[in-house]
Amino acid sequence: MFDVQVKRIHEYKRQHLNVLHIITLYNRIKNTPGLEMTPRIFVFGGKAAPGYFMAKRIIKLINSVAEVINRDPDVRNLLRVYFVPNYNVKIGHIVYPMTDLSEQISLAGKEASGTGNMKFSMNGALTIGTLDGANVEIREEVGADNFFLFGMNVEEVMGLQQAGYHPMDYYQNNEELKAALDLISSGHFSHGDRELFRPIVDSLLYDDQYMLLADYQDYIDCQQRVGEVFADQDRWTRMSILNVARIGKFSSDRSIKEYSEKIWQVSPFPVQLKWPRIPENGVLFKDVGKNRDGRGKPDVENY
Repeated sequence: MFDVQVKRIHEYKRQHLNVLHIITLYNRIKNTPGLEMTPRIFVFGGKAAPGYFMAKRIIKLINSVAEVINRDPDVRNLLRVYFVPNYNVKIGHIVYPMTDLSEQISLAGKEASGTGNMKFSMNGALTIGTLDGANVEIREEVGADNFFLFGMNVEEVMGLQQAGYHPMDYYQNNEELKAALDLISSGHFSHGDRELFRPIVDSLLYDDQYMLLADYQDYIDCQQRVGEVFADQDRWTRMSILNVARIGKFSSDRSIKEYSEKIWQVSPFPVQLKWPRIPENGVLFKDVGKNRDGRGKPDVENY
């Protein structure tokens, strides 16, 4: 399975939640020889703002985890991790069609809309995501049965914040979450350097503004369902086809028409197209001699 998350690197988009899942799978494989699971290639891409320290450190974490996992013979047939450098539109033309699972895992209430999720779905990828941004409308269009939903909704996020959110409680009461964070803290992915990723771990344990730890277990459970569905290729293919068939609402034609009517309040302006006159012989251009470089030039009189 090609499991892909390409977008701007930001804490609220929670690329590091994806990394915690990867490390959790890594720990499971290491602790359970012969474990059966859906093989996955995890692909990340995106850029961080020049002054965004934490986003850059997350990129470093992804690459460091990839370095360890891709060299470990115990997991190489089940897990691979890659970070695509200098992600851009040209690379997107390759990434969107190749993707099986689209990661849209921002904290509910933080994403204004999002368009990458639309592109993935149009190209047949299934979405794992929260009820955030355009995910809400995509799920309505493709059907709840064809969307992998996890995590808190906006009301639940606000309720937990108001009640008092304590990420350390989740860390202390979830063995797999604790093991994943402890492995990062131990320097396992940083050549023994315990300080390199301390800012990320400390941020999650003592602040966790974007509530990764609260959504962690539901995300892990949902990913387990994803793997089980992917093993049934007929079912996965049907879900993929339905995503493509039902995603037409997000076409640029519909979007521009709606913007014109509701926001810009402009009407279509008819344009009369003048087609070229076709000569009787049906040829628009003919060789009327050679120019200096030996090439023919068009017969503009008959155009």
